Amino acid sequence: MAYYHRIGQIPHKRHTQFRQPDGTLYSEQLVGTLGFHGVSSLLYHIHPPTQIKKVGESVPYAPKLLKDRPLEPSHLRTLGQTTTGGDYLQARQTLIGNADVTMSICNPTERRMDYYYKNALADEVIFVHEGSGELWSQLGIVRFEPGDYVVIPRTIIHQLHFNEGPVRLLIIESFSPIETCRRYRNHFGQLLEHSPYCERDIRPPHELISGDVRESGEYLVKIKKEGYLHQLTYGHSPFDVVGWDGYFYPYAFSIHDFEPITGRIHQPPPVHQTFEAHNFVICSFVPRLFDYHPDSIPAPYNHSNVDSDEVLYYVAGNFMSRKGIDLASFTVHPSGIPHGPHPGTVEASIGKKETHELAVMVDTFRPLYLTEAALPYLDANYPMSWNPDFKHEPPRSADMMD
Repeated sequence: MAYYHRIGQIPHKRHTQFRQPDGTLYSEQLVGTLGFHGVSSLLYHIHPPTQIKKVGESVPYAPKLLKDRPLEPSHLRTLGQTTTGGDYLQARQTLIGNADVTMSICNPTERRMDYYYKNALADEVIFVHEGSGELWSQLGIVRFEPGDYVVIPRTIIHQLHFNEGPVRLLIIESFSPIETCRRYRNHFGQLLEHSPYCERDIRPPHELISGDVRESGEYLVKIKKEGYLHQLTYGHSPFDVVGWDGYFYPYAFSIHDFEPITGRIHQPPPVHQTFEAHNFVICSFVPRLFDYHPDSIPAPYNHSNVDSDEVLYYVAGNFMSRKGIDLASFTVHPSGIPHGPHPGTVEASIGKKETHELAVMVDTFRPLYLTEAALPYLDANYPMSWNPDFKHEPPRSADMMD
């Protein structure tokens, strides 16, 4: 993570005696990455975090990637899907993915999880399109609201508690650590002056979980690993942490705190980069001033993704280079064929001073595949929509767009 953080009670030195009021030792746990060479945190539990009471049945939990589809641009319309299931795990629908990253929608109807969840192999980035609430974990509480990226490192046991109202989430699952952009950090890890955000914008846990964390009982933890949900029941709450310190923790960062980088002529997509991982990046398109050269063309130029596939998830506003795109839509442009603005949008962009668009982009360096779950959302006409004779359907969400 970006910087050192601590909450609660911890001993003066690591790996030394730290006793509870009754004289027994607190149970120290190192949660770390990359075999003791990556970032880590030290947690202090009331009870040992190893006390398994019961091992339940493993349940298949993996998307089916469709690797035999034609090479074509795709448009997935998901706005009409107001709910996708019951609780946070049941409601996930993975639509796009490869061996490095998956992208899912999740519109749950249940407000609270009555179990605990851990992804044992992947970091998860939840983009909150609609809804608000709290992330609860061993490391404390992180509040979230629309526009937040909630970054949850692998192995963190957590729950999501949603407030009343509709919930619409984009979940990006990364099989390598999610990091801030390398070119925006110095060799100490501090974000530099030219970074589009800084440590002040990052919101780590602010308080530990209180309540019945000392009570014994049965606490179900569902662990996602290798295409299955494994179900382990523990004798004590995984939230029985009295203090911790380190660099490994969940946090929130608002897309509204991303400061856009602009120029006299059209800037390439890397200026929008927000996070990076192995073989892919996450970018944020936010309201910004357009290019200010007197002959500038604000619309993006046609380009070939020679080495990468590009996914855009549309959050708000009117994306001036596209026609017929809803909010909560995905456009997928694979490597191997060029893509660019729709007919008429280049001329229409000239002279415009600013944009109020909001979108999340994922660029990958290995091919992406749609899943079986994506097929009901597929716009069959999208591949032909650059043809000047094609009649664009007006976006169903036009009343919500600028």
